[in-house]
Amino acid sequence: MSLLAEGLANVLQWHVLLILVLGTALGISIGALPGLTSTMGVALMLPLTFGMEAVSGILLLIGVYFGSVYGGSITAILINTPGTPASAATVIDGHPLAKRGLANKALTVSTISAATGGFLSVIVLILVAPQLASFALKFSAPETFALAFFGLSIISSVAGSSLVKGLMAGVLGLLISTIGLDPIGGFPRFTFGLTELTSGINFIPIMIGLFATSEAFKSMEDLFSVNQVKITVEKVKLKWSEFKTIIGTILRSAGIGTATGIIPGAGADIAAFVAYNEAKRFAKNKEEFGHGDLRGIAAPEAAGNSVTGGAMIPLLTLGIPGDAVTAVLLGALMVQGLQPGPMLFETNGPIVYTLFVGMLIANVLILIFGLLLIRVFTKVLYIPKSILTPIILVLCVVGSYSLGNNYFDVIVMFAAGVIGYFLKKIDIPLSPIILGLILGPMMESNFRRALVMSSGDLSIFYTRPITVILLIIGVITLFSPVFTKKFYKKS
Repeated sequence: MSLLAEGLANVLQWHVLLILVLGTALGISIGALPGLTSTMGVALMLPLTFGMEAVSGILLLIGVYFGSVYGGSITAILINTPGTPASAATVIDGHPLAKRGLANKALTVSTISAATGGFLSVIVLILVAPQLASFALKFSAPETFALAFFGLSIISSVAGSSLVKGLMAGVLGLLISTIGLDPIGGFPRFTFGLTELTSGINFIPIMIGLFATSEAFKSMEDLFSVNQVKITVEKVKLKWSEFKTIIGTILRSAGIGTATGIIPGAGADIAAFVAYNEAKRFAKNKEEFGHGDLRGIAAPEAAGNSVTGGAMIPLLTLGIPGDAVTAVLLGALMVQGLQPGPMLFETNGPIVYTLFVGMLIANVLILIFGLLLIRVFTKVLYIPKSILTPIILVLCVVGSYSLGNNYFDVIVMFAAGVIGYFLKKIDIPLSPIILGLILGPMMESNFRRALVMSSGDLSIFYTRPITVILLIIGVITLFSPVFTKKFYKKS
């Protein structure tokens, strides 16, 4: 409790609180713009934090992260266009309500569900993270390798319609992660004589390129074909009787989202659709779903936003990003001199609990902004792409250059943007690339360290209980989509 009280005092400093407020408001605006994903928003804001204090910089990114996940529901409900992938499930029942003139009610349900789900997930984070960190202290090289392998196995869950394409993207990320100095021998690999590649490729320019630059390139295609849509939001308030019908859905979906967020690589979009599916399965009147059922909005919004707190659990305790956004946050923490993992709670306890309090306040801010200023945020939808796209590209260049004050990172960013653009064209997911980039070095270095520990004996990987369990779960997770498809075909 003393650490929480200290964290509250730190967050309530006027400059820290102001940064959190601005970050949350900016995040909602980013999420409300179709195509500007949470990952892109956090990646674009990352360079701005380099000169800040650790707490202020991380809370700015957390505000953008939490706010943008919620902000995607605005366009999903109003114009049938998900602002973020996580809000794709919200479209199903949100937009039909908007077409019936009940957009304000739909937005109210979305805001309350999102804020509640996010708040509850942070509570779980506060209660579970320290215990999980203590357990993680038992991990050595074999366990860490198995954990990284399990994280990579989630590729099958984020691969979309094709497991093969997801694996291809993951392998691409792994290959890029091998560029630079060998982690054990120290000799250069795949540098092609370029001194800039000796230390490897910084994953931040790649992140910005894959998610931000590629979207900017994509928006150039339909720069002159954007149809303006007039939106009318009726002043119809949510009744208490209606709210009572969605309380159970919100709580159940928050649990689903938090659990999904803990799994490395599983994102808010997966949690949103799983929660929507469960809400429909538990409902007695299933036929109302898809035609404007409030539970169809509450479920994906509570689940999608509760992933934010859940995803922070493996990030802070084990150093493994729960999704693409927390992969960027991992880089931000490391830039600030904070190494995520079990020792983070021992060496930087006050900072960690300050972040916890900041996350709780961020969800409260989402509730306030969503209920009071929702119409203001919808106005950003009318910014012409002819203005927005150049601004995004400028931010990409500035952000990449500021990492090391060299143009090589800018070249890497544009190259990643071009690759990301064409990968989207052939429906290859980008998240597995990020997982490969982040978890590849961890998996390789710990695999080789484990072999050094055992003098080359592979039995070290199947004689240690935690390692065996994680490897088995990883294999099952990786190939579960294949078995699931075969099962449904037989039935």
